[in-house]
Amino acid sequence: MGNWHDLNTKIQKLMQQGHYQKQSAFDQVRRDALEALHKKTGRNVIVYYSGWLQKMDLQRSHGREFSIHDGDKNGFMAVIHKLDRSVGLDLLLHTPGGDLAATESLVDYLHAKFDDIRVIVPQIAMSAGTMIACSADRIMMGDQSNLGPIDPQIGGTPAHGIIEEFEQAAKEIKQDPSRIPLWQPIIAQYSPSLIGECKKATHMSQEMVKEWLRNRMFGDLATTTAARKARKVVKELGDHATTKSHARHISKAKAESIGLVIESMEKDDALQDAVLTVHHACVHTLTSTPALKIIENHKGAAFVELVLAQQGSQTRG
Repeated sequence: MGNWHDLNTKIQKLMQQGHYQKQSAFDQVRRDALEALHKKTGRNVIVYYSGWLQKMDLQRSHGREFSIHDGDKNGFMAVIHKLDRSVGLDLLLHTPGGDLAATESLVDYLHAKFDDIRVIVPQIAMSAGTMIACSADRIMMGDQSNLGPIDPQIGGTPAHGIIEEFEQAAKEIKQDPSRIPLWQPIIAQYSPSLIGECKKATHMSQEMVKEWLRNRMFGDLATTTAARKARKVVKELGDHATTKSHARHISKAKAESIGLVIESMEKDDALQDAVLTVHHACVHTLTSTPALKIIENHKGAAFVELVLAQQGSQTRG
C-alpha cells in the first residue's frame, strides 16, 4: 500500500466509520505503517518528518519549528526510550535542514545510542538533513530521493556566497579603486564579523561531516582510504563552487558516484512499498492536520509539534 491514493482511501474509511476522530485516523494509519516497516526489517524505526513542504505559508511565522533545532533532542529522547538498541536504527528523514550546532548534538546523541544506523530518505533531506544522512553507516535512497549541499546558511544566505562576494569586491577594488562606490552599498549590509562567522561555519560543517564519514560510513576502511573518500564527499557536497546552489538536488545516482554508501530502495519491492507507505502516511498527516513536525517510533511513541491558528505552536507526546 505504498501509494498516496490507497492510503487516502484508508484514512477516509476510518473517519467514515465514526470510531476515529480526524487526528486519530491519521495517527492510526501512520502507526500501522511504521509497525509494518519494523516487522519487515526487524530493526527500530524512527521518523523525523518536517511539514515545510506541506505548510509553506507558515514558513515566515514558524520557520524554526520546521527546521532542525535543539528542541528536537527531547523528541528523540522520548522515542528512543525503551527501544532495543541492539537491533540498530532505521531513521527516515524528511527535512529542509536547520541549525548546525543542534545537528551536531543530535548526531552525537544518536551515535551514543546505536552502533548501526541506516538513514532512509524517501523523498528529500537537505542541508543539515544531508549531514545527518552522512553520519549514518549507510543511506537508503530511491529513484525519487534527493540529498542536498551541506554548505551552511547565515541568515538565509549561503556562507560561501557571502565569502565569494567579499573576495570579488576586494579583487575588483584592488584592480580599479574607482569601483569602490559600486561595491560600498553591497558590502555595507554585512556586519564586520560576518566573513569570519561564514568561514568558521563552513569549516565546522565540513569537518563534522568528514569525521562522521571516517568513523561510521567508511569506518571499516584503512585510515588513509577513509580520509581520502571523506574528503571527496565533502568537496562534492560542501564546495559552493561545485554545487553552485544550496537548493541543488542530489540524486541517488549522484550520491553513489561521489562515494557515499547507498542502498537502492528499488532492489527490494516489499521494502520499498513499506518505506513509501510510511512516507505517504506522514505526508498525509502533515498535509491535513495541525502537525508541523513528527518524531515517532514503530511502537507508537511520538513527539509531535502542532501549529494552532493564531496561537503559535505546541507539542504533544
